[in-house]
Amino acid sequence: QVQLVESGGGLVQAGGSLRLSCAASRSFFSSYGMAWYRQAPGKQRESVASISSGGSTYYADSVKGRFTISRDNAKNTAYLQMNSLEPEDTAVYYCNAQQYWGKGTLVTVSS
Repeated sequence: QVQLVESGGGLVQAGGSLRLSCAASRSFFSSYGMAWYRQAPGKQRESVASISSGGSTYYADSVKGRFTISRDNAKNTAYLQMNSLEPEDTAVYYCNAQQYWGKGTLVTVSS
């Protein structure tokens, strides 16, 4: 059973930065793409960013230029660097790989 564990969420003021981490429990990590999703209160879960096993990246239009996804295969860890945070970024952020999901980490951006 693969486990994904997110960390790095918290409370930050608008304009601030946070870095989320997603640690995978197995060395399968390097073979698969990783993705970050988020779900704001009362809204559906949405894709934020993804990175392929080869390093190709995708970003939702709402975060382009502000968020950066990366991965460290040696550490079985994916990251989401979030800069210039806005109150609209407030959500629970989830890590995903294949059919596996983490439990999420809460990001709250105050205005």
